[in-house]
Amino acid sequence: MDEDPSAALGNGWNFTESRERFTELLENTMSDLVTAAADDRYGAKMFATKEASLKNITIYSLVQCTPDLSSSDCHKCLESALARLRSCCDGQQGANILYPSCNVRYETYPFYRINTTGSVTPLLLPSPPTTPQASPTGSGGKRKFSPKIIIAVGASIAFVVLLFSVGCYWRSRRRAEDIKYNDIQYEQNAGNEVTTVESLQFDLGTIRAATNNFSADNKLGEGGFGAVYKGTLSNGQEIAVKRLARCSLQGATEFKNEVVLVAKLQHRNLTRLLGFCLEKKEMILVYEFVPNKSLNNFLFDLPENQAPLDWSSRYRIIGGIARGLLYLHEDSRLRIIHRDLKSSNILLDQKMNPKISDFGTAKICGVDQTQGNTNKVVGTFGYMPPEYNTRLLDSESTDELLLSYAWKHWRDGTPLELLDQRLRDHSYTQNEVIRCIQIGLLCVQEDPADRPTMASIVLMLNSNSVTLSSPKPPAFSPQHNRTENMPSVNEISSTEIYPR
Repeated sequence: MDEDPSAALGNGWNFTESRERFTELLENTMSDLVTAAADDRYGAKMFATKEASLKNITIYSLVQCTPDLSSSDCHKCLESALARLRSCCDGQQGANILYPSCNVRYETYPFYRINTTGSVTPLLLPSPPTTPQASPTGSGGKRKFSPKIIIAVGASIAFVVLLFSVGCYWRSRRRAEDIKYNDIQYEQNAGNEVTTVESLQFDLGTIRAATNNFSADNKLGEGGFGAVYKGTLSNGQEIAVKRLARCSLQGATEFKNEVVLVAKLQHRNLTRLLGFCLEKKEMILVYEFVPNKSLNNFLFDLPENQAPLDWSSRYRIIGGIARGLLYLHEDSRLRIIHRDLKSSNILLDQKMNPKISDFGTAKICGVDQTQGNTNKVVGTFGYMPPEYNTRLLDSESTDELLLSYAWKHWRDGTPLELLDQRLRDHSYTQNEVIRCIQIGLLCVQEDPADRPTMASIVLMLNSNSVTLSSPKPPAFSPQHNRTENMPSVNEISSTEIYPR
């Protein structure tokens, strides 16, 4: 039984709702599959599949071993793969752990074939019988290969290709993981100035002591790139420790990007980077500790018996986010597009002041550059502008998107229907709410040139005397008629998205 080389492939998209229920369902499903695949009482078929439903989502799961394993070795291999799955890809909507002798995988879409008879065709087929069988010959003396031989050859080729792919991936991961401390540098777009961050380095022992060896009790949450822990340094200072998962989609490039980028940024509405650690294949970022966690907790995760975040606090947070983006877009030494702005990336300090966080996917533009091209999609679906999904364009307007669903109520003269229902029985300023919705609609106009800059938005929020233009139907809204066909570069289908 071999477990090396290996690969852990997570898709990077996390469940934001019913996460505990999803984790429990996946654990039970995988446990059942291991038993079905490896237990002699069930025939030890060396593979098993199962579908499980959670609300309107179906989870498709598969476990499988190579046919040369014994039942006990198959069980051990699958259990080892599941342990790695838990450590690297917890909460993700899909993941695959590949070992030479076994693999486990789950997705929210079908990825295995079900025959018309109801049986499932595994990715690796059972080995042929060891006793050779005579191959029949035709009337012309030509040899006819039996189906078993054809299947055996096909399975062998598939297995060799799989091992080769895993080996290549493993070697590339090793090269990425073996990055050196002195490699952390960044060359600015506008010149050849190289900035190092030697003064920000923490040693791993200090971080382990601060977080009680990354204790589960100190865990604040987990994102697509890894877990975040609360820690306390020896001088009593509280810190937030972002520990990148080894199977994280954020590799050495994103790590360098976030370290050097955030180290250059100083603004009251941005999280402050205290340091980093790059030791023993650990990639860790150390931030100031923000006690109130994220805005997402106050919008979506409040207990029913707790009062909702009042409108005045929300309006103040909106203004703070706008000022932080204005600094990134125009006032900092670098022009920066965040590219993953969402409520879970807005942290709140003790006085409920917002702080923009998570710059792993941010992009730096030239001083006079307002738009650029990118070669891959980053961000969270539902928070990205439509042209970014289809044409792979970044612009300063990327961070100013609100869902075009608001257009329906704006068109029908019912914009207050977009207000959080929990606020309708509390005090709020109607004009401020409508003004925020109108600004949001201006930010999702079809032509990026029609969208306001962050400087204009800050002015609109701070002065009611500024007259706002009337918004047009936003891009990709149900009322917007398009005559051109725009194929998706990354094969992402367009879906009408509704706010939760």
